[in-house]
Amino acid sequence: MRYDSLKQLCIMRVLPSILGLLLVLSAMAAMAGEGVVSHGETVAGATEQLRIFGKVRNPHGVGVDDAEIRVLFNGRELKAVVHGHVAHGQGGISTARDGSYQAVFRLPEGELERGVLEVEAYKPSYARIKVQVPLEDISRGPAGISVGTDLEIKRHMGPAFWISTVVFVLAYILISFELLHRTLAAMLGASVMLVISYTVGTFFPEYHILTYESAIRAIDMNVIFLLMGMMIIVGILKHTGVFQWCAYKCYQLARGNVVVLAIILMSFTAVASAFLDNVTTMLLLTPVSIEIALSLGISPIALLIPEILASNIGGTATLIGDPPNIMIGSYAGLTFIDFVKNLAPVCVASMIFLFVFTKLVYGREYKKAHVTDIKAHIAKLREEYQITDSTLLAVGLIIMSIVIGMFLTHGILHMEVSIAALFGAALLFTYGLLTGKVDLLELIEKDIEWTTLLFFMFLFILVGAVEEAGLLDIIADWVRQLSHGNLVASICLILWVSAIMSAFVDNIPFTATMLPIVGYLTTVIPGAESGVLWWALAFGACFGGNGTMIGASANVVTLGIAESAGYPIRFFGFMKVAFPFMLASVAIANVWLLFMY
Repeated sequence: MRYDSLKQLCIMRVLPSILGLLLVLSAMAAMAGEGVVSHGETVAGATEQLRIFGKVRNPHGVGVDDAEIRVLFNGRELKAVVHGHVAHGQGGISTARDGSYQAVFRLPEGELERGVLEVEAYKPSYARIKVQVPLEDISRGPAGISVGTDLEIKRHMGPAFWISTVVFVLAYILISFELLHRTLAAMLGASVMLVISYTVGTFFPEYHILTYESAIRAIDMNVIFLLMGMMIIVGILKHTGVFQWCAYKCYQLARGNVVVLAIILMSFTAVASAFLDNVTTMLLLTPVSIEIALSLGISPIALLIPEILASNIGGTATLIGDPPNIMIGSYAGLTFIDFVKNLAPVCVASMIFLFVFTKLVYGREYKKAHVTDIKAHIAKLREEYQITDSTLLAVGLIIMSIVIGMFLTHGILHMEVSIAALFGAALLFTYGLLTGKVDLLELIEKDIEWTTLLFFMFLFILVGAVEEAGLLDIIADWVRQLSHGNLVASICLILWVSAIMSAFVDNIPFTATMLPIVGYLTTVIPGAESGVLWWALAFGACFGGNGTMIGASANVVTLGIAESAGYPIRFFGFMKVAFPFMLASVAIANVWLLFMY
């Protein structure tokens, strides 16, 4: 009985009280929704909508992404009630990738004209800026109040700048002087920057270098997929014996004349490097060249160094011939035809000079050659270097022709070159698997150079980090000031600085560093819109790689194989021959650029 009375009491008295309390809380929440939200406070009464939008740029006019935006009214921060398509930062609003921002607030009706409206922008490695919105910038309409406010934030060399710069330089040293494997060095540098950003940078924003999303965006997948596709195609074709057969044909054409043989080998190397990766070309030709040199009784170095020089010259002629060109083309949106038209003539002139240069340097060595029976020697090479799979070779050449055709027309088709490379690789790979001519695991494990692809990915993150921190902006300003905005001075400066730097450090990380710098200078220097600075960078990075044995990847690969075969060459021994040729080829490029543009 007591239980029933207690139950009835709860239903009749307690439950209505709880329901009434909930109704009161709901009404208060509804009233709060009609007011201004500022640091959690509510403003009662009639309100009007305030929409603020704009763009945050750096001093170069480039939009700044992930900048934190704060809107203040009478010194108090407003909290947005409606957001546009932009991301949410720690402060509530952050800029999109192009630097734009948009948000909607609510203010008491008529209060805007009686107060002070300010917009503040901040990002690590930039100075905080706050501007007052003039009344004349405020417009009213049926949808409410609209305010468009653009801000320019300047670089600030804070902790994030110095940390990223030091890490980048240390990684650069490790890569250039091979103190650590280049892939591991790049991965170490990239991971250190990200860890600092998400540990110390979480509590102290001035230590935040870059976000994970920014790191992923920095990776140019067009470059990665292009290299992967070409690695697969070349990896399958090399099993046909075509490269060894080509070396034999070169000797057959020379008919025992070593000078002619060297010219033919250099020409073949240059042409092959223009359409294949020059590292792959030298990897395949080096063992064959060593064997031919030994059969002639001359030093293999006398053939290998001219081939190295030719590979870097030939690789300069096309979009896909050398990694720096791939990076430049992808960044600047240049086509295969653009590269051929602007670079190939200089490459042809440089090759002609290389023929003369090689005769002068190695003429005495070539005279030491002795082959008593040329016909017998040719017959021996014919027997040893044969096409091992003509069917696979025929299919591969057809597919390679399709891929090159797509390269030539990708500007018309508006298709990235990586799509053509992956398409050709997929077709040839599928044919090889269906016919049993290709071993899946062997191709994946041995022919695709995963360490190279990973190196590129981590390198892009490294460069993206120093770009975020402002190092590249400072370098760009320095180059612009040094050239005084003069096009001729800029061409010469970019060409020669790129050449000298690429001779002593790997031209891949140097090119990645220079891309945004040249991109900026192209937009601000009168006459540079023709793209001439891109060609200056391409010539400098590719030709400069000939200067020393560590200047380009093809140099390192070739000389490493020669050393393994018992024919080492010293750093200065290579430089004594290669550096003068590098200077001459860059001078030829300089004359071409100044004459044509």
